[in-house]
Amino acid sequence: MENVLRPLIVIGGSVVLTLLVGWLTDVLLRRADSRHAETPLWGLLRRCRVPFQFVFCAALLRGTFRHAEIEAVDEHAAGIGQVLTLVLVGASAWLVVRIATAVVESSYSRYAAASRDPARVRRVRTQVTLIHRVVIAVVGVVAVASMLLTFPAMRAVGTSLLASAGVLGIVAGIAAQSTLGNLFAGLQIAFGDMVRIGDTVVVDGEWGTVEEITLTFLAVRTWDERRITMPVSYFTGKPFENWSRGGAQMTGTVFLHLDHSAPVPELRETLHDILRESPAWDGRDWSLAVTDTTASTMVVRAVVTAKDADDLWTLRCAVREQLITWLRGHHPYALPHIATTPAATPPDARQDLSFGPDRRRPVRLPPGGAWGPRRQGPGRVARRRRGILGPDPPDRP
Repeated sequence: MENVLRPLIVIGGSVVLTLLVGWLTDVLLRRADSRHAETPLWGLLRRCRVPFQFVFCAALLRGTFRHAEIEAVDEHAAGIGQVLTLVLVGASAWLVVRIATAVVESSYSRYAAASRDPARVRRVRTQVTLIHRVVIAVVGVVAVASMLLTFPAMRAVGTSLLASAGVLGIVAGIAAQSTLGNLFAGLQIAFGDMVRIGDTVVVDGEWGTVEEITLTFLAVRTWDERRITMPVSYFTGKPFENWSRGGAQMTGTVFLHLDHSAPVPELRETLHDILRESPAWDGRDWSLAVTDTTASTMVVRAVVTAKDADDLWTLRCAVREQLITWLRGHHPYALPHIATTPAATPPDARQDLSFGPDRRRPVRLPPGGAWGPRRQGPGRVARRRRGILGPDPPDRP
């Protein structure tokens, strides 16, 4: 009877005690969350219930499984102890990551609720995201190293590695130069406030929104839902445009090429009416002016403002479309056109035109008004004989 009750007490007691402790912990966290509604930390810590139960149960079984006095367990005690140790280390790493995630999300949520500056909120979000990733990477490396060191054969290897740590560090640094450069570039971006999650940037001629920043790469979501993945070292070594730097408000322009007879004052009033009816206009500023002129058209520039890049793009397209529609409906002559009428002759040049000797085309007379002697080529003599040309004009005296 004792051979049956002892394993049940050891194993069953560990499981029941684990469930009981996990339930009590969840109840306490739920009460703390209801009393302190201003911070979401206690509610987020409830996600740690499962890894905490794994750690608690693995620790209990690791310390008491030998007391079960089961023959199969005694025969493989070393292997079972090794497995429980690995489970304990892995569950502990899982618990630490869950706790770090809860703390990071709670800190960001409280700061976002208290701050009214969207730029600072994005900056804090970028920093806590990278800190979270660093913590996960460090915990993962430590957990894997701890698991490997539990094997006796790996301890000797670890001692040898520590003895040659200097040489290996130099070799690893040279081999992973690009990776380390991206790692430090990611930290520089996070704490140097160069670019943040949610910023509107222009890279390689493509504009989009920064969607994700990691320790090695940065993802930009373009307006057509494409993702541009770039190493973070790009943003520390090359210039780029950050439209959200210093605020998301933007100013845009719309250029129109119109005829010189276009009614600019009426066009300016129409632009103001369009902006007042557009929800994308933030009301900060607007203007319309003639900025350039060419031989056939003049360049009219409309300046509009919006609260962010997306609204600015929508507003520019709407202004361009509605201005052209208004001109086509009310002043179609103001749109650019190609002149097809014959060019007018200047008045002074018209007085000097006269008919040539053949009476067929106008020819500019010489200053004296008379024709001089002409060469009698064979072609001209033949045409005169056929009656095509008249007699030569008299020579000038």
